[in-house]
Formats: sequence, structure tokens, C-alpha cells
Amino acid sequence: MESPVEIAQYTAGGVIGVSWLMIALPLLGAAVLLVLGRITDRWGHLLGVAMSLASFVVAVLAFLELVGLPEAQRRQAVFLYEFIPGMADMGLLIDPLSISFALLITGVGSLIHIYSVGYMSHDSDRRRFFAYLNLFVAAMLLLVLADNYVGLFIGWEGVGLASYLLIGFWQFKPSAAVAAKKAFIVNRVGDFGLLVGMFVIWSSFGTFAFADLGAKVGTASQGTITAIGLLLLLGACGKSAQLPLQSWLLDAMEGPTPVSALIHAATMVTAGVYLVVRSGAFFFEPGSPQALAVAIVGAATLLAGAIIGCAKDDIKKGLAGSTMSQIGYMMLGAGLGPAGYAFAIGHLFTHGFFKADLFLGAGSVMHGMNDEVDMRKYGGLRKYMPLTFATFMVGYLAIIGFPLLSGYFTKDGIIETAVHLQPVLGWLAVLGAGITGFYMSRMVFMTFFGEKRWADDAHPHESPSVMTIPLIVLSIGSVFLGGYLILSNRLLLFLSPAVGRPEELPEFHFASVPGLATLGLVAVGAGFAWMRYGRAEVPVLAPRGSFVTAFARRDLYGDALNESLFMRPGQWLTRIAVFLDNRGIDGVVNGLAAGIGGTSGRLRRVQTGFARTYALSILIGAALLTGALLLVGNI
Repeated sequence: MESPVEIAQYTAGGVIGVSWLMIALPLLGAAVLLVLGRITDRWGHLLGVAMSLASFVVAVLAFLELVGLPEAQRRQAVFLYEFIPGMADMGLLIDPLSISFALLITGVGSLIHIYSVGYMSHDSDRRRFFAYLNLFVAAMLLLVLADNYVGLFIGWEGVGLASYLLIGFWQFKPSAAVAAKKAFIVNRVGDFGLLVGMFVIWSSFGTFAFADLGAKVGTASQGTITAIGLLLLLGACGKSAQLPLQSWLLDAMEGPTPVSALIHAATMVTAGVYLVVRSGAFFFEPGSPQALAVAIVGAATLLAGAIIGCAKDDIKKGLAGSTMSQIGYMMLGAGLGPAGYAFAIGHLFTHGFFKADLFLGAGSVMHGMNDEVDMRKYGGLRKYMPLTFATFMVGYLAIIGFPLLSGYFTKDGIIETAVHLQPVLGWLAVLGAGITGFYMSRMVFMTFFGEKRWADDAHPHESPSVMTIPLIVLSIGSVFLGGYLILSNRLLLFLSPAVGRPEELPEFHFASVPGLATLGLVAVGAGFAWMRYGRAEVPVLAPRGSFVTAFARRDLYGDALNESLFMRPGQWLTRIAVFLDNRGIDGVVNGLAAGIGGTSGRLRRVQTGFARTYALSILIGAALLTGALLLVGNI
């Protein structure tokens, strides 16, 4: 099997030749809704849904055309225009990796659009919300479809802008405005790493195009390749909320719930995983220091996110910690090279379904509970929201890795591969799975079981069909998608032209030692959650808890650490710079000006305006000059 960097790139025709429509359609929808403004209030949401669905149709047709081609020809180039003369063209690369992401983004994204019609039905700015959703989808599609790092970076920044607009959509809430700014700033730190990495790529290889890099990476030193890999990893950590740039993710829950589902399931947080896998053949050779760094970051983050999820009473923030953890699994798989790519990308796809199911299920609960997010004020909701409960349970079972559901195949595949290639990291992933069993079971028991704990003014009820139908579709994918992708190595064989194929094809084992250990720990975690929150009474007010509990509730003191290491020193540096500027640079400039002005003022007094004074001055000067000449002549 040829390496992905050696496979020729073919000029596309047919539907693939117009695959730019995937990006153009939602971008057009966003432009119409934003430019026409209030004129579109009555039908703007329908246009937003239609543009996303149309993009999905184009993605499906392009996918069908791609799979009809011989395997060696499944890298189709779509030239658009010359973007930066002599440096970068704007073009698309339609290959198995990019089209798979396009299907996820447009498919799950369209379901979230449909769900939003009901969820945002009473919002006066619904039209603007759908414009931002369309913009988000368009930017993410550009990110994954671009055939070079420049196009990828433009989509990368577009996603950052759209996330800022959506997280802070309810800007009248100070917490939402602060969360949007925080997400924007933290992501700029990661973007700095990606941008510097791109500078090094250009200076080392003279190209940004994926098709050209394969033949040139061998000309660079290992140190250069490692530096580029680590810089790209920094960018991935920002977008995918991996340590140490994870602090924005939980605050992002201040946006409307469909935003949380879109960011956490189908778009933004998957961008970092895509960047690593797309760059894998160039800069993340298996066993290299940078590939090991990716795996270590993933393992550390999956544990951190799981621990955070254990102590959150806000249902959305609990799911946010879960996302952080699950993306950690994907990064761990991506750090294992081609042997882990299929499981990492497979988990990304299945996670897109069951996490969207869980977030939208949480939104359905909030819809019936007057937007209450505190799980301690829920309880027994399965009787009042049976369809929401059923679909949420499917997502719950999928994420904990219940046998034969989607997460079982993809997450356990990552764990088994990691135990084989990086045993320490693999067994940490097993531990993370056990913690997942606890915090997700805690969420289910606190929300749907036990006695009711809500206020008298709450009247829980099932959501309308426009919200529940997407939940049903997502739950179906949460059941069947993982087995379909992983068994018989379907996904690995399909992705091979884009990511390469390991010398030995990985095989999923139903009864491996790591798999059985994972199931055992998940069962223990779920049982402990039942003892604490299912069988026992849940207090309406959260107990103070131990230091460990406080540690988790404060997000492992991530904000405090960032404040101590970066914000406070930055403030002091700013104060020192202001002092030096005011008293140093400005002092010298102002002092020089004052000195010249004072001297001029004193010299001005010599100008009296009297002729006799000037004559006397001339006489004295002439006498001094004569005396000086005589003195010099005598010497």
C-alpha cells in the first residue's frame, strides 16, 4: 500500500468538481441573514436549515462519487483561484479524510440546526443565531476541505470568530460575554503556535500545499520536524481544549445549548484532531517525540476532563468535562500513528453522534425545566420526558462503552491499541473509562431517577417533535455507527489513501484484557454512582466536600494557574512598561523639550530691542575677538 504522501492527486470533475458548494451554501445563508437583517426574521431560520441541509446533500453526493473511484485516485484536487501569488492557491482536497469530516459536520450540524428551530423559537434574535450557525459550518468545512495550510488557517480563524459570536450570543449576560472573550483569547494562544508552525513550514519547504509536502519533508532535519510538530500540537490544544489550553471549554456553556452541541460534537473541538491526523504523514511520524507528546497530552487531558466531570452539578458543564475527556481519547489515538488513526477518527465520528445526542438531550431537559441547569434540582424526570430519557440513555450507554454500542468499538479500540504501543498511557486510559462510568451515571441518576427536587413553578414536559426527532436520529447513530466503522476495518481501509495504512492491520477484540478491565472499571464506577446518587437521597444544595471535590469543582485550578503564571506577571510587566515609558522614554523626550524651551526663554531676554544695547554687544564682541587674535599671534 502506498503512503498517503506518495499517492498522486487528481483533478476533480463531476460533483467533486463543485464541492466548493459545501462551503458556499451555508456561507451564502449567513450573508443573506446578516445583510438583510430584520427582513428575514419570519423565515431566516428556515433558510439557515435549508443551507445546511443543501450542503449535506452535496457532501453525500461527493462521497458517493469518491467511493466509486479506484482507491489510488481518491485524492481529488479542486482548484479555485490564485490566493497569494507565488505562495498559495485557494483549493480543496477531497479525499477520504476530508469528505468524512464534511459528512459529520453537515450531517450532525443539520440536525442541530433543525433542533434549534424549536429551542430558539421564542428568541427575538433567532435569525441572527442561524446566521452564526451557518457561518460556523462554512468555516469548519473550509478548515477540513482546504488543500493547504493557508486555507486551513483561514477556516481555523473563521471557526474562532463564529465560536466567539455564538458563545456570547446572549451578550446581555455578563457571564456569556466574559466566556466568549475567554474562548477567543485562549484560542489565540493556540493559533499563535499554528501560525509560527506555518512560518517554519514555508521557510523550510517553500510550500503550504499538502500535495507538495510529502516529497519535501525528507529534506529537513529532525529538529525542524519536531519543532513544527510541537507548534502544530499547540494549535491543536487550543481548538480541541487539551491541556494546558482547556480552560475556555467549560465557560463556553454560557451559549445556547445548540451551540454547545455544535462546538462539542461536530465542529470546533474536532479541529485539533483533524490537524494532527492530516499532518501525521509529514510531521508526526510514529515513535517521534512530537507524536509521543500528542499521546501524553491526550492521556493527561482525558483524565483531567473525567475528574472535572465528576464534580459538576451543571448538566452542561458536566458534559463539557466529558467532551474534554473524550477528545483526549482521540488525541491519544492520533499520537499512536496509523495504527491508532482509524480508532481516533472513528471515535470522533461516534462521539459526534452520542455527544450531540447528550447535549441536545440536556437542552430538552432545560426546555422543560425553565432553563434550569442544576441537576440537584431535577430528579425523576424520566416519567415526564420519556422520549428525552430514552435517547439520553442511548447516548449515555454509548459514551461509557456499553458492549455493542458505538463508543464500545471506538474507545475500546483506542485503549487496546494504546496498551499495546504505549502501556502506561493505555492503562491511564482504562482508568479514565472507569471515571467516565461514574460521572455519566451520576448525571443520569441525578437527572432522571429519584424523587423530584424541582421548584413548584417548574412544570417538566416533553419537548416538541422538531427537537425530539433529531434526538432519535442521533441515538440511532449512537447505537450502530461504531460497529459498522470498526469491524472488518472498514474505516481504516477507507481512510488509507489519506492517512496511510499500518504494516499490520489492527483488529478489534471483544474479549481482550484491556477491554475486560475497562468494562469492569466502568461497572464499578456506575455502581458507585448508584450508591451515591441513585439509591441515596441527593441533597438540593451541594455539600462542601473534600479538597479533591473542590479541586474538581474549580476545574483543577486551571484558571488560577493561568492567572498566576500569565495574567499577574503580564499585569506587572505592563505596569513596569508604563512606568518606563512615562518616566523613562517620555521623561527624556519631555526633559529635552523642557530644557530647550527653558534655554530659549532665557536667551530670549538678550533681545531687548534697544540699538545701544546691540552696539555695546558688538563693541564687546569685537574687543574680545581682537584680544583673542593678539593672544594667538604672540603665542
